[in-house]
Amino acid sequence: MTFLTETTGAPPISSSCEIAGAQRFGYLLEGCVKWFTELTAAFLLVMEICLLLTNVFFRYVLHDPLTWGDELASLLFIWLAMLGAVIALRRNEHMRLTTFLANMPTEKRIFFETFGNVVILSFMFLLIGPAWEYAHDEWLVTTPALEIHNSFRVGAILVGAVLMLVIIVSRLMEKAKLSHFLISAMTVGGLATLLLLGKPMFMQMGNLSLILFFVICVSFLVAIAVPIMVAFGMSTIAYLVTMTGAPLVIVVGRMDEGMSNLILLAVPLFVMLGALIEAMGMAAAMIRFLTTLVGHVRGGLSYVLIGAIYLVSGISGSKIADFAAVAPALFPEMKKRGADEGELVAMLSASGAMSETIPPSLVLITIGSVTGVSIAALFTGGFMPAVVGAIAMAFVIFFKSRGENVQGVKKASRQDIFKALIYALPAIALPFVIRTAVVEGAATATEVSTIGVAYTFIIGLLVYRKFEWSRLYPILVESASLSGAILIIIGAATAMAWALTQSGFSGQLAELMTAMPGGKVGFMAVSVLAFILLGSFLEGIPAIVLFGPLLFPIARAVGINEVHYAMVVIFAMGLGLFAPPFGVGFYAACAIGKVNPGLAVRRVWPYLGALVVALVVIASVPWISTGFL
Repeated sequence: MTFLTETTGAPPISSSCEIAGAQRFGYLLEGCVKWFTELTAAFLLVMEICLLLTNVFFRYVLHDPLTWGDELASLLFIWLAMLGAVIALRRNEHMRLTTFLANMPTEKRIFFETFGNVVILSFMFLLIGPAWEYAHDEWLVTTPALEIHNSFRVGAILVGAVLMLVIIVSRLMEKAKLSHFLISAMTVGGLATLLLLGKPMFMQMGNLSLILFFVICVSFLVAIAVPIMVAFGMSTIAYLVTMTGAPLVIVVGRMDEGMSNLILLAVPLFVMLGALIEAMGMAAAMIRFLTTLVGHVRGGLSYVLIGAIYLVSGISGSKIADFAAVAPALFPEMKKRGADEGELVAMLSASGAMSETIPPSLVLITIGSVTGVSIAALFTGGFMPAVVGAIAMAFVIFFKSRGENVQGVKKASRQDIFKALIYALPAIALPFVIRTAVVEGAATATEVSTIGVAYTFIIGLLVYRKFEWSRLYPILVESASLSGAILIIIGAATAMAWALTQSGFSGQLAELMTAMPGGKVGFMAVSVLAFILLGSFLEGIPAIVLFGPLLFPIARAVGINEVHYAMVVIFAMGLGLFAPPFGVGFYAACAIGKVNPGLAVRRVWPYLGALVVALVVIASVPWISTGFL
């Protein structure tokens, strides 16, 4: 996750007010890629929605499923994912840790930005050859219904890698100092040479080399703000080249495998659905209703904030989107009542951690994709852990708000409450319909997300009438960007997980964790600590894709219900994600609230402490996660 702003295309003003030819060419190149990728991705997303809606209509209304529908949806999907990844790279929206980079002196920060771009350049360059080979090999495979050569589908990976290479080249031409580029290029080249020359020595290290490639290398790249997907991919390629004779085409194959799961078709649709809920005014209607219920009591608007996050959370796939839907509607009134802005951001940040398990969270969908756990079971199990977290936060709010002055705050009448309820009912119904439909098995997550998009669009236009058509194109582009950033991480993490498995690490990890003192209690405790740490650096989705296939089988082996384990690790990752100083979710809340992080750091700990207690309760009482299965 990053909070740097999008490149605007306006060249920096030099002292001589003249722009070098290389810079002009770089901006021209980037502009061409921008319009091609954004227009194409927006078109593909609309096509994907229309195709999936058509599939739903034929399956549930005409009872005559389109046999070719899933094939075409899969083909469009991987192109949407890769073009979205290109857009995310151009807009600086890939998941990455910017904490260390932001605190560096200006000169060092500029150098490491250049160094990071050279690493990305190297990764894309190394990916292009294997991607071409993989596309060539897939020409022999045709789809059963449409009989389309599979190369037309997997060619998206090649095109995406080429376009990301172009983006990085243009960025280096626009911004990099020549000295910084040369030093960075020589450093990367020198490290590559060192790995190749030292191959015999690394081979003798055996699995100890995993620490070098998958701990030290990944940690360093993440620390200098290289996108997480590049950190995973580059470390995997370095390991395969140095320690094995495996061809790099395997990396592309595993990326394709990770991104092509049909369950993941729901990702861009839920992302767009979340954006539409805010743009259509549905989120504001929910908040208005909750405010009429408890807005007049001490801490009332804080309780409304928790309730609103509970309702909208998980639908968009982005905590920034969740925060943006809630904070602007509540913060002005809370400030009028004397609330400290640091306190508001602390509550907002902690509510993000509290709500990580609420369906249809994309983390839940990802777990189902990589571990085989039932999506319906995960959706069912996700409600109560968040309720426990909300109750824990409510206790902190109760004690903190005892001195709040609510004089002059008028209690809503029953008539006002009823009017607000009627107005908000179409909006409130949507999250429950989505979750119930998946839990009851009435439709898949992908089908429900498609129906949700159509429902939100129709209700928003006919009932709330606040949508501005000028927002549609940016929503499509932003949805494609976030989806691409998520999906390419899943692809890169799948390749890295494969390398770890082939090294024998998964078997050794299983033996170690199974033999851990304390049995399943000890395993659960170590998992909690590990995922809090992973959440701080990697966020939920990459951590789950990387370690889910390794740890979930161990959890089953020691007697832990897989749904219970999923809820515990997701809640733990949420704590890491929103805990300063490394948790990037905390800085997302500060960015949305437009508050200096220093004002919120000391105020967030009581809420996070309450959530730690909630996590202990959730881990100790499996019924909270499994009681309604």
